[in-house]
Amino acid sequence: MSQRPCYTCAMDLNAATASLSPFTLGVLASVVAGFMATTLGALPVFFLRSIRDSTQNLMLAFAAGVMLAATFFSLLLPALDQAETGLGNPSRAALAVIAALLTGALIMHLAHRYAPHEHFGEKGREGMDAGRLARVWLFVIAIALHNFPEGLAVGIGAASGDYARGLGVTLGIGLQNLPEGLAVAVALRGQGYDRRHAFLIAALTGALEPLGGIVGAGALAISAGLLPWALAFAAGAMLFIISSEVIPETHRHGVERGATIALFGGFVVMLYLDVALG
Repeated sequence: MSQRPCYTCAMDLNAATASLSPFTLGVLASVVAGFMATTLGALPVFFLRSIRDSTQNLMLAFAAGVMLAATFFSLLLPALDQAETGLGNPSRAALAVIAALLTGALIMHLAHRYAPHEHFGEKGREGMDAGRLARVWLFVIAIALHNFPEGLAVGIGAASGDYARGLGVTLGIGLQNLPEGLAVAVALRGQGYDRRHAFLIAALTGALEPLGGIVGAGALAISAGLLPWALAFAAGAMLFIISSEVIPETHRHGVERGATIALFGGFVVMLYLDVALG
């Protein structure tokens, strides 16, 4: 039987990262997928005057597809495997993973319910008067709420000991942060910020993602037995963001069909990465 694609790549990756602790790998991966990818994605704001709302929604839909595939193939399925190994019973493992999944979603619901923030393109405000907190920071808080579960997923995946899985999650989340970084920078330009400040603030939102990576990698550093619950928790948080925030935003400006196609595109790209990297 032939070897799986990129098997030798995964072996080389294991050797290259053997000297790094799992916690260090988790933090570094979240920096790459969060700060570096978001910053790189925001760079075109220096050359583009604007991006049509429909184009921006298509990019976000692609990102949603990547996040959706990562949630299932890189987080939920490994969580079920790990839980079944630990509990020795498929039914108990499924119930435990479901509980962690719903807990992650509930935490994100509470964060969105009580944290002051402002969504992509909204004219209104949530939770706090803009006179008390500048509108741009409401926007930054909203992006932080998006980025934390992404950083959590990357940190957990990279610190799990499965380097191929960690690389897949890192590449997938980094890939979806490219259009998100540009979307943030363009939205800030629309609020009247010059190119330099729009770029710097977009990069700042990416710098917030490693906080999630530190929490996720730190949890596994405390106890490796937390791995299946941490994976499922991160999956629940990401699934909430996808359903509550990203997908509804993409179905605006009359591009619903295109957004669906873009979502499938992101989904299959992440699926391929997950399989190819083993």
